[in-house]
Amino acid sequence: MRKPKESRWFAEVEMTVQFYDLDPMEIVWHGNYVKYLEVVRCALLDKIGYNYPQMKASGYAWPVIDMHLRYVAPATFGQTIRLRADIVEWENCLKIDYLITDAASGRRLNRATTTMVAVDIATKEMCYVSPPVLLEKLGIL
Repeated sequence: MRKPKESRWFAEVEMTVQFYDLDPMEIVWHGNYVKYLEVVRCALLDKIGYNYPQMKASGYAWPVIDMHLRYVAPATFGQTIRLRADIVEWENCLKIDYLITDAASGRRLNRATTTMVAVDIATKEMCYVSPPVLLEKLGIL
């Protein structure tokens, strides 16, 4: 997996790893990284004014159709981590690159990508081009 590209549309969130996110080995269970991606993705969508309620109001659902995660180093209880999300594609889909690092040292813990596509809520049909509302929210139109 390549290094996440930085974009002009990004968000960062810091959070402390909680006990309930750990596995029996006392590190963050691998499935919880998906939850961390959702936390920073929502911060990013809020930043552009197009989070899930606005998506629904615009007539589109945006399901995640592809996700890749690369685990580099474990996160542990009490560790403060920085989550970053960057929009890197928007024409035909909404592709977001993620980087999770240790907040104190900057050490990389995880890289990830998600791809979301617009689905017309009324017809349940996938759109092969992102609807104009996304481009408006990104300031392109």
